[in-house]
Amino acid sequence: MLIQIDTLSVTPIYEQLRNQIVFGIASGRLSPGEALPSVRRLAADLGINLHTVNKSYASLSDEGYVAMDRRKGAVIAGGSTNNEEFAARLVDKLILAAAEGICHAIKEKEFIDICKSCYRQAKGSVEHQIIA
Repeated sequence: MLIQIDTLSVTPIYEQLRNQIVFGIASGRLSPGEALPSVRRLAADLGINLHTVNKSYASLSDEGYVAMDRRKGAVIAGGSTNNEEFAARLVDKLILAAAEGICHAIKEKEFIDICKSCYRQAKGSVEHQIIA
């Protein structure tokens, strides 16, 4: 798996790693049941602290994207189990994004078009580099 980390980004490294794995799942490049590299191996490959990888994996596990298996380690989960909770968090994020858009004079149609474009981009994950 190839993951690119931007050490100059304001986004914490554990969050960059988490986000790239989510993009990999959304685009179909990471499939249910597929094992992720071990914490130690991925940390060594990326040249980052193993606690950073562990924090990303823990976040992904808490959010239901990966399952932790004693034998296989972190494995891509089969499907979402709590869509209502996720939908509530998503609504909160979208309301904030809409409010920010309004503050920057983004019209409703433009906001909706941006949302559609972002959805398509995430599903194809063209801009977000992750290669399994």
